Amino acid sequence: MRQSGMRRAEPWLALAGAAALVVVAVAAPWLRFILTLALAKGIAVLGILLLLRAGQVSFGHAMYAAIGAYVVAFAAPSMGDVLVLLPLAMLAAGVVGLVIGVFITRYREIFFSMLNLALSMVLYSLLEKFYAITKGSDGIRVAPLRIAGMAMDGPMAAWVMFATAMVVAAMFWWVARRYLVSPMGEALAGIKTRETRLEFMGVSARGVLLVAYVLSALMAGAAGAIIAMTTRHVTPLLAYWTSSGELVFIAILGGAGGVLGPFLGAVTYELIRVYAAAAFADIWQMALGLALLGVILFAPGGVWGVIAGLLRRARVT
Repeated sequence: MRQSGMRRAEPWLALAGAAALVVVAVAAPWLRFILTLALAKGIAVLGILLLLRAGQVSFGHAMYAAIGAYVVAFAAPSMGDVLVLLPLAMLAAGVVGLVIGVFITRYREIFFSMLNLALSMVLYSLLEKFYAITKGSDGIRVAPLRIAGMAMDGPMAAWVMFATAMVVAAMFWWVARRYLVSPMGEALAGIKTRETRLEFMGVSARGVLLVAYVLSALMAGAAGAIIAMTTRHVTPLLAYWTSSGELVFIAILGGAGGVLGPFLGAVTYELIRVYAAAAFADIWQMALGLALLGVILFAPGGVWGVIAGLLRRARVT
């Protein structure tokens, strides 16, 4: 099965995956919370995937998730509707991403990665130090929310957030899928391999990367908003370097070969973490490390690469 064949199969795989998540959420209600967070992280990792197509890795992209989360925390008391808070968080993250992106897209490779990390840690420090505004490490409790004017409480709130995460994930999956086959998206690969050739063709590599960077910031902002509305608590740890490292971990685990990879990686990551923490409370991090090591050694294409390989073999036979 060639790349075009995988592209045709991807929507059916996405529908099958969405149906499987709904079935699991109904059969095991306690997993609904975990799956909602997994979908949110998958959205953020999808933004990192766009940058990976250009050969750039952001080790500080969690700062945009933190921006989205804090926008929700600050705005919820006055405008607590999910349908308002989500676009507002995305807009705030996108604007900050544009301002930072104008500066940071000058750089490549390790400089790009480390500058993102540094800016993320600056935001983390500000959130920690300005206790009067952010409540520091104690965090902010998100006020009760509404959806289209209706109060959310109990099981309804969990289902609303799960459905919201599903819809937003599907929307960004479609956007990323279309974007990556557009001329702008195809140019991202040119930045990774032949940036000088792009410039000779009259295409601004910096402009191409800036568009991808802002789009990735929007995605991370949406992810942070969903996380805040699901957990109902926001702390500076959302911007800490370990949170960014977690997103990169998920990107490797899921695979960068297809836009479903981030969601496959996020669901796999959250399920491994939950069950490992339950079975091996003191060494659950080791289970995650072994999972990543196994992917690097035996499945460098990630979960998506494994699935793609199985589909190719099934088609051949």
